[in-house]
Amino acid sequence: MKLVRFQHGGRIRIGQVHDDLVVSLATPDDLSALIGNWDYYAAKGTLDEPTPGPGLKINDLALLAPATPPRNVICVGWNYLKHFNESIGKREGQEVDLPDHPTFFSKLPTTIAGPNDALPLHQAYTAKLDWEVELAVVIGKGGRDIKEEDALKHVFGYTVANDISARDLQRAHGGQWFKGKSLDMTCPLGPVLVTADELGDPQSLEITCHVNGKLMQSGHTSRQIFTVARVIAELSAGLTLLPGDLILTGTPEGIGAARTPPIFLKDDDIVECGIEKIGVLRNVMRSTL
Repeated sequence: MKLVRFQHGGRIRIGQVHDDLVVSLATPDDLSALIGNWDYYAAKGTLDEPTPGPGLKINDLALLAPATPPRNVICVGWNYLKHFNESIGKREGQEVDLPDHPTFFSKLPTTIAGPNDALPLHQAYTAKLDWEVELAVVIGKGGRDIKEEDALKHVFGYTVANDISARDLQRAHGGQWFKGKSLDMTCPLGPVLVTADELGDPQSLEITCHVNGKLMQSGHTSRQIFTVARVIAELSAGLTLLPGDLILTGTPEGIGAARTPPIFLKDDDIVECGIEKIGVLRNVMRSTL
């Protein structure tokens, strides 16, 4: 099942996608509440495949971010080997000591933006805004001390994220990434939320990022250092995950800061982040927002 959140008729709605049509679901408009009570609505038949009928054309809708995390966005850093290398300045062929555990950090909920939103460049605060396409995981069944072999049973669905990062701020606060990762509207999501049963194996997905039509990142989730299941298991050790929690699982190589010379986002740049089986998240950067 593919779900979207959208604005229509003066209210926020949740809909199911059928090709290019969207059918509203008779469920709560609060996505976290819907996820937390998914079994209840499924038992009522509310989530049965609705016939599209007239529907609403998806291209005519004001789509919102398809996930609404109940607290900070949880992120994984350095989860692809080549990105790990480019981030720490390792050259091709050099030996690398891989981390034993995932690197975790967070972004504020105010970073969330929609799949077609114009995004601010924040020029008063940063001159080095960068892109990072990532597979984002939405937790369905909460829990603590989740075993790796059971972890994917706790996933509700997946979407595309762009972990936009202010590289200068990221390195200016004692090595703590929080500030450089948490400027407003620096975590666009979308365009849809694909349920776990429809997407299948999260480690078998192509992942790309284009800027102004030029391919900047090209990776595959099979090359993650820590799988989605491993990330959930390690994160939940002694820490309770909640329904609706959003986890960004890391970006492949190709960020702007690691290029020679470095490339950073500028006014009118179009950033397109795509993941196989989910779709393309498309945003334009603006200096005037």
